[in-house]
Amino acid sequence: MSAGVGDLPKSVLARGLMLLDAFATTDTELTLAQLSGRTGLPKATAHRLVAELVRWGGLERSGHGYRLGIKLFELGQHAPGRRDLREAALPYLQDLYESTHENIHLAVPDGAHTLFLEKVTGHRSTPIMSRVGSRMPVHCTATGKVFLALGPPGYFRRIAAAGLCRKTARTIVAPGLLRQELERAHERGYGVNREESEVGVAAVAAPVYDSRRRLLAAISITGSAQRLDLDRLAPAVRTAAFAVSRELAGGR
Repeated sequence: MSAGVGDLPKSVLARGLMLLDAFATTDTELTLAQLSGRTGLPKATAHRLVAELVRWGGLERSGHGYRLGIKLFELGQHAPGRRDLREAALPYLQDLYESTHENIHLAVPDGAHTLFLEKVTGHRSTPIMSRVGSRMPVHCTATGKVFLALGPPGYFRRIAAAGLCRKTARTIVAPGLLRQELERAHERGYGVNREESEVGVAAVAAPVYDSRRRLLAAISITGSAQRLDLDRLAPAVRTAAFAVSRELAGGR
């Protein structure tokens, strides 16, 4: 929903960030009219700011509209915490891929979503919607369930209070049932998703901790719901997640 005129920020920087934030996970390109509509910025203002963002490299002209620019990717690579996490995890993600030939994710919590920082996949992997930088709701993903089950108690309450959207017929949208599912994930030490975010797709995920034993990320194996035996794969993904946690703790 776009902001009203009175709700628009005054600073040029904030308005420019609104334009970048207008891109949803599934958007590869937006027209000027769409950018104006989503942000609530007058079309003339949006046009001027978009031109500035194109000159800087935050946006690029593409077809009939604009797409996010390479400058944003370059800046993301400079974020030390996320970069160190990806570098530590990548060898173990690749090992999981070689042993399963399925989609392997590294994700971190991002509010009501799980954010995919890395994805290792191949031509033998089940085609799925996720990509690096994309987000999915925490309540219907294996990585998200890890964050809800092992994160602070207030996290689940905030997510449940905001409402649980339905992605498929198997999405758990009743807070009480989701809590039971999270209790099982807590006991097992891993979370599962059985066609709850995408029809025909299942996943199993395990937690990654930092050197202070704080929940930092999750690693998942995602593939065909008919083919994957999630409980059989759980030890492999838990071992990989433990190895990354140990790496981040300096081998201790």
